[in-house]
Amino acid sequence: MCGRKKKVSRYEEEDPKKYSDLVRSVLSFRGHAQTPQPLFEEDALLYGPVRKCKAPKQEEEAGGPRNWGPLFNPEKSIKPNDPTVPLKIPLQRNMIPRVTRVLQQTMNSEQISCLERWKQWVILELREDCLAEYTSNMFLQGKWFHEAWESILSPQGNLRERDENLLKSGYIQRVQHVLRNVSGVWALENAVKCETLKYVGLLHCVADYQGKLCVTDRKTSEKPKPFIRNTFDNPLQAVVYVSDINHKANYSFQVQCGLIVVAYKDGSPAHPHFVDAELCSQY
Repeated sequence: MCGRKKKVSRYEEEDPKKYSDLVRSVLSFRGHAQTPQPLFEEDALLYGPVRKCKAPKQEEEAGGPRNWGPLFNPEKSIKPNDPTVPLKIPLQRNMIPRVTRVLQQTMNSEQISCLERWKQWVILELREDCLAEYTSNMFLQGKWFHEAWESILSPQGNLRERDENLLKSGYIQRVQHVLRNVSGVWALENAVKCETLKYVGLLHCVADYQGKLCVTDRKTSEKPKPFIRNTFDNPLQAVVYVSDINHKANYSFQVQCGLIVVAYKDGSPAHPHFVDAELCSQY
């Protein structure tokens, strides 16, 4: 240890006389307080004059909705008479965007990041040219799941052969605990349209869930979504349909709650996410 050569800093090897003028110049400014005015003049010389910006608006104004409308309708009954046949209004195809498209185009940075990570995962696991096919198959399975759910809740209860096969899959098998709490189906696969906000959509189901009248939406997922925050904009979509029902003459009743049911292909128990009236108002 004693024989080890002491490490010399490269600064100690420099000739102090070489930088004496620089050191003297720096030290000569010690003790002289520099007022803000010379700093402002120096900044103006280097970067140009200061541009005065307009005062920002209040956060409430910036974050508020452009087209505000009430969620609930006091003139409508919360609980109508017992349903006989579920209401069905077909969706008319036109140039107005669907609710799902609007939500896709207005995703926040967190959602965009998650979507990009998912795409990269699919590309790594499969191939880039398989991404479109993989996505198409996912949407197709979701469509079949919706149709099977509709068949189960319809008064006829007719299941096609394709639905019978889907019943054996994980999507339907592990939603039975949710279906046991669903009764009194009021509407199935109904079109919604808002002229003010310029959107259309397809409302999947209005039914009683644990005694509460709910807009029910079903989603399929390959990843677990045990918390409502994991569903991103799904509750917002349900609230859009709640508002439409409450302010359209086609519906004699009013809805105050939503239900998001997330089903899994691997057969894991589905997660039901209940959106009560207070949470609906927040969305």
